[in-house]
Amino acid sequence: MSPTSASRSIGELEPLALDFLAYLELERGLSRNTLAAYRSDLLQFGEFLRRRDIGPLQAQHGDLAAFLAELSAGGPAAPVSAATLRRKTACLRSFYRHLRREGAITHDPTAELRGPRRTQRLPSALTRGEVMRLLGEPRGSEPLALRDRALLELMYACGLRASEVTGMELGDIDLEEGVLRTRGKGAKERIVPVGSSAVAATRAYLQRGRPVLVGVQVQSKLLVNRRGGGLTRQGLYKIVQGHARRAGLDEKMSPHTLRHTFATHLLAGGCDLRSLQEMLGHADLATTQVYTHLSAERLKDVYFESHPRAKRRG
Repeated sequence: MSPTSASRSIGELEPLALDFLAYLELERGLSRNTLAAYRSDLLQFGEFLRRRDIGPLQAQHGDLAAFLAELSAGGPAAPVSAATLRRKTACLRSFYRHLRREGAITHDPTAELRGPRRTQRLPSALTRGEVMRLLGEPRGSEPLALRDRALLELMYACGLRASEVTGMELGDIDLEEGVLRTRGKGAKERIVPVGSSAVAATRAYLQRGRPVLVGVQVQSKLLVNRRGGGLTRQGLYKIVQGHARRAGLDEKMSPHTLRHTFATHLLAGGCDLRSLQEMLGHADLATTQVYTHLSAERLKDVYFESHPRAKRRG
């Protein structure tokens, strides 16, 4: 392989990738994290093509399949996980569909490309008692305790993603009406009800906690750190994990545990699937249906605990 051909394949990919990422950001509204991941995926793919002396517009199905097979087997580096492989497959399929729409290619080499099958893994959820332990963990009336109580109450009351919590601004919540506006994936806005406990915790934080943390600086974010700056996702994770650890729940907690718990408890309480889909901000009802499995398990528990003629087998 000559240096000229190698540099040509990398050089050819860069403007195509930049145009693709701009399309995802401006027209599809994808998050910065997703854009950064896709950029990394395309750079890795470009390096693979360079080693094969192939340009991205000349790549065929076999080349892309070989790239994914190398990642799975751990070619130059350690093998990637099935979830990462699915994301890279999705990136390549979206990239080549974009190239075909733009007329850069006539045949999509990813048309028959398939990533590893997604296993149906049920999300973990806390029991009602565990939720009460977690929500009761931030104690006292110090500004950070008030903030943490509001944060946890809002996450459980509204089923928010971590990025949605940290992205909330002061004008996004109406405590009098008991609703908030949040921006989910693809920058899609939705309105979610806020329960009375979360309203009370947020009001206490806004009255006695946030003003102390923010001081005289101008800050639009609802939730702030100890220096008055907007709370980051990393900061949010540390707060949640810290209280989970003190409540003895650290092994059961993940960044989305309160979101999963919100959905599970609503379904168990009689909420219909369509309403839950709207509150979670799922584009596809199939995504929401995973929670019906959790509720079915809860129904079985209630049945076997309550019915006088029932006995759990095994």
